[in-house]
Amino acid sequence: MLQTSNLGYPRIGQEREWKRALESYWQGDITEETLNEKMKQIRLSHLQKQLDSGIDFIPVGDFSYYDHVLDTAMMFGVIPDRFKSKQNDTLETFFSMARGSEAGQASEMTKWFDTNYHYIVPEFEASWTPQVKENTILKAYKEAKKELGIDGKPVILGPFTFLKLSKGYEPKEFSTLLGKLTPLYEQIIKELHDEGASLIQLDEPSLVTSLSQEDINQFKELYKKLTKAVPEANIFLQTYFDSVDYYSEIVSLPVKGLGLDFKHDKGKNLQYIKELGFPNDKILGVGLIDGRNIWKADLMKSVQLLEELKGLVSSERLLIQTSSSLLHVPVSLNQEVKLTKELKDGLAFADEKLVELKLLGDHFRSGSKEYSQDFQNHQKQVEQFNQSPFRKDIEAQTLAGIKTERELSFEKRKGLQEKKWNLPFLPTTTIGSFPQTKDMRQARTKWRKGELDDLKYESLINEKIEKWIDIQEKVGLDVFVHGEFERNDMVEYFGEKLEGFAVTKNGWVQSYGSRCVKPPVIYGNVNFDQPMTVKETAYAQTLTKKPVKGMLTGPVTILNWSFVRDDISNKEVTRQIAKALVEEIEALENAGIEMIQVDEPALREGLPLKAEDQQEYLSWAVESFRIATAHVLPTSQIHTHMCYCEFHDIIDSINALDADVISIETSRSHGELIQIFKTNVYEKGIGLGVYDIHSPRIPEINDMVQVIEKALEVLPAKSFWVNPDCGLKTRTEDQTIAALENMVEATKKARSLISAK
Repeated sequence: MLQTSNLGYPRIGQEREWKRALESYWQGDITEETLNEKMKQIRLSHLQKQLDSGIDFIPVGDFSYYDHVLDTAMMFGVIPDRFKSKQNDTLETFFSMARGSEAGQASEMTKWFDTNYHYIVPEFEASWTPQVKENTILKAYKEAKKELGIDGKPVILGPFTFLKLSKGYEPKEFSTLLGKLTPLYEQIIKELHDEGASLIQLDEPSLVTSLSQEDINQFKELYKKLTKAVPEANIFLQTYFDSVDYYSEIVSLPVKGLGLDFKHDKGKNLQYIKELGFPNDKILGVGLIDGRNIWKADLMKSVQLLEELKGLVSSERLLIQTSSSLLHVPVSLNQEVKLTKELKDGLAFADEKLVELKLLGDHFRSGSKEYSQDFQNHQKQVEQFNQSPFRKDIEAQTLAGIKTERELSFEKRKGLQEKKWNLPFLPTTTIGSFPQTKDMRQARTKWRKGELDDLKYESLINEKIEKWIDIQEKVGLDVFVHGEFERNDMVEYFGEKLEGFAVTKNGWVQSYGSRCVKPPVIYGNVNFDQPMTVKETAYAQTLTKKPVKGMLTGPVTILNWSFVRDDISNKEVTRQIAKALVEEIEALENAGIEMIQVDEPALREGLPLKAEDQQEYLSWAVESFRIATAHVLPTSQIHTHMCYCEFHDIIDSINALDADVISIETSRSHGELIQIFKTNVYEKGIGLGVYDIHSPRIPEINDMVQVIEKALEVLPAKSFWVNPDCGLKTRTEDQTIAALENMVEATKKARSLISAK
């Protein structure tokens, strides 16, 4: 009988109670015992919700206090030596690795494949002793069975992907480390099977990336060992985010089942099954309900695909699934009372996606050719939404009359800009935002509710701007920012002001740790309405003689950090956003703001997982940035910022953006990014973030001096800027001021050392 399965559920809770519990613990307001109690309540409530939804295979082990990759590292004792002194306190070690502490700098953080979720990068060191410190997956399985009577489906990050996502070893050591991890996974799987787990899901999303034949050979050998060691266990190999290229080799592995993504595979997974078949002794997990976007599923199309698969795979071996974990979508539509009915009827968050799974499962289990009333109502809403005016009459944007080239080359602009701005050697600045304090958040909430009038709200914002302009003067920064106190989020803010966007009330998703964001919804054509950033930036500039940067979010990041319409291409949507930003940048220049930062932290994260698809994406992504920025005056200086990504494979595209200054993260990667510039010449302005803003730890002056000196070994000193690695909105005021004071002192020291050489 055809059954349903979920791959994972959002951790944060409908009211972000998960986030609040964590932050209360970090602030010392609750004890570890209370934190554990709160987390258990949240965890069990999520399981109960899935049980009530009628899901057959409910995931356990997907819940985390921070990040599932970090959980896996902790389970196997992959703990950097700098945290070893804290190992007697497991939770303190866990959070120290994630956030940094006096014990040491936080582990590196980067994007989870091509999503906006960040994971903590495991660090393998020579001192690592292979061990299972605690089978936390087994603990989660037993809890679900004991507390709720759920025979859950344990979810484990697979060994191949875990190691691929890790660092601290040479490529030639991959096989050796995989061999050391294998018996640890065997132990985990055996203990789960002995406890009664009927299906054990191993997530291996690395299988959808561009792999070598050697990679596949190692993967095959790994899973042959796992299944041979525990032959009675039912291992379910799960992939997501794209298609599996080495289909015939993967499908022949001796596992119980294989889960494939049929939403983001461009039709390839179905094509492979049609051409190469599917084994008659395996379960096929059919990922039909989109785990990454929020549009209501067209269930009739899902039924058609399932009917097609039933002609190739017997129905008792089909498992209807989400395409990936629902971690990437908000929890529930229940509180979205301000969205128009027309738009809301076209949306499905996590809870609604569970309903969609059940509707599909119930239909096929009924054996009837007729559709239930709930199914018909759902489908009617989908069809009405697709006929909405904002989904029709889309004209493709052309480049006719649109500038994509600056008037002068960088070499010619550089001298003009140096003369205009007259900045010191190693200029200092910040990335954009300053702390979003409680009083400002409360004021914004009151203003949104109509409890605070526009004049009073604007006055409070101006007071904050005045305060932080004064702080920047005292700290001694060279280029200022206004602080972004009027902004809730760097993408949502623009979503509130551009046509074609809608914003939700409670559509939160986890970005990293307790940091949650509320992506806007791009449902229609994007157009400029009125200036969005000019008033606050121009006011800040009246308060100082130092340059104040205009702060914008770039077109690619707005796209990648939004829930994007699925009826036209991402390329087309991004061009629309870029053209809207042209008008905003012109408004800034007209107001006298001629140093403008157009942030693109998500440019790299949108890179397709398949190598053959990447150049096309990079081409239109770079083009969109240039559309937004090419029209400015030669003396206007365009900055951009990127963070927490691997840049070595897109360095040419970064250069092609033709920004005058780019700032990128190097603090958590321990300066490894600097090595890229040993073999790649980059002659434009560049700021390598000298300290980690995601950690409460105040950076040491000498540590930052070392980062600067190391960078200047491979970069020209005349092009180097000094800045934090990201915006400062998540830090406290005291932390921010202390860190910036140290950064400026480190810069002065570096200037003296370099001048003395």
